[in-house]
Amino acid sequence: MKKILFIFLLCIICLNCKKEKITENSKSSLTGTISISGAWALYPMTIKWAEEFQKLHPKVRIDISAGGAGKGMSDVLADIIDIGLVSREIYEEEKNKGAWWVAVTKDAVVPTISNNNPYLNILLEQGVTKEEFVKIWITGKIKYWDELVGQNNKNLINIYTRSDACGAASTWAEYMDKTQEDLLGIGIYSDPGLVESIKKDNLGIGYNNINYVYDADTKKVIEGIQILPIDINNNKKIDRNENFYTNRDEILDAIKNNKYPSPPARLLYFVTHNKPVNKIILEFISWVLNEGQNYSTDCGYIRLSDNLLKEQLIKLK
Repeated sequence: MKKILFIFLLCIICLNCKKEKITENSKSSLTGTISISGAWALYPMTIKWAEEFQKLHPKVRIDISAGGAGKGMSDVLADIIDIGLVSREIYEEEKNKGAWWVAVTKDAVVPTISNNNPYLNILLEQGVTKEEFVKIWITGKIKYWDELVGQNNKNLINIYTRSDACGAASTWAEYMDKTQEDLLGIGIYSDPGLVESIKKDNLGIGYNNINYVYDADTKKVIEGIQILPIDINNNKKIDRNENFYTNRDEILDAIKNNKYPSPPARLLYFVTHNKPVNKIILEFISWVLNEGQNYSTDCGYIRLSDNLLKEQLIKLK
């Protein structure tokens, strides 16, 4: 009887050992840390990618912080971090310093105003043209809201811009054929900071990355903010094919199908100092360009086209 019991217990132990061995083999052996910082635009998407990647590779730690595209670029070129998040095109001087990059997703910058703007209904109906934006943000020739809507009151346009070197400001300025340094306005740090400033100022105007003006759950524009529509065809009316701002899915579809101008629609990038050789970094970037693309739409971003993805994957080889 004792012999039978011993054999039975031995079988159980062997089965448990085999089970533990299978479980251990199914886990990733990838171990290490990836440090990332940069663009507010890419920060929410990168958080999601990191969470999903770490489920597959639990021994990998990914540290992520936001601070603007300029900080991400300067930090990565100074070897302070492994990956910089950049939401604008890469400058020649950065390429000369060894910046290596891959596009990972796409989004856009939108002009924003308060939901309590006294001219809200008119502005939503007629929008604002590129030329008018130039006269507001660049030359300062349009100073009053009444100049946009054809009234005679004197309500000043309170202009807001970003104080940090960022892709949103660069992209918005590029839309008007200028640089961030050319933008007029009160400088506010970060996307969340600019949103709060516009909420509190009925006569304010600003710009934001789309994922800071749409609610992630309802996909509607967040309370207190309105997106100021761009009159793309300059007819002083937001036509049906220009009216895609009220729902996040609609504007994502417009960006994907090139209905929204580019810029301010733009690619977002991972940047490293020279082409990465670290196995963990290469594995993470490769995963983002493959399985990671499946999370883009749900997080409020545009999945890259198959051709563009192939081009980015070739760069990893």
